[in-house]
Amino acid sequence: AEVTHGRVAMLAVIGFLVGEAVEGSSFLFDASISGPAISHPGQVPGGWDALIIAGIGFAELQRAKTGWVAPADVKFDQAGALNSDYYPGDIGFDPLGLKPESEEDFIAMQNKELQNGR
Repeated sequence: AEVTHGRVAMLAVIGFLVGEAVEGSSFLFDASISGPAISHPGQVPGGWDALIIAGIGFAELQRAKTGWVAPADVKFDQAGALNSDYYPGDIGFDPLGLKPESEEDFIAMQNKELQNGR
């Protein structure tokens, strides 16, 4: 969970910086969202929060399907068992090809990601 939450935190920082930089010039919501980035979510028109929550729910469901053993296949005393080939945070989504090929480079990248996500 630490890897996933670290990634979300790093994306949130980028979102704050971008939100501050494009204030008043965005094509979204008629550029009506203004002020400090911390106040932007409260200015989003109604209905969008449901769409955001649905998107998060879909992403979490896909992560659960990738990482965890299906409930029907889990032994009674091993509830919440992870798939043997699953590394937390690795859901097979790497459109930019950033995941290193060698095991040594992958471990180095994991350590950098954990240290920057903390």
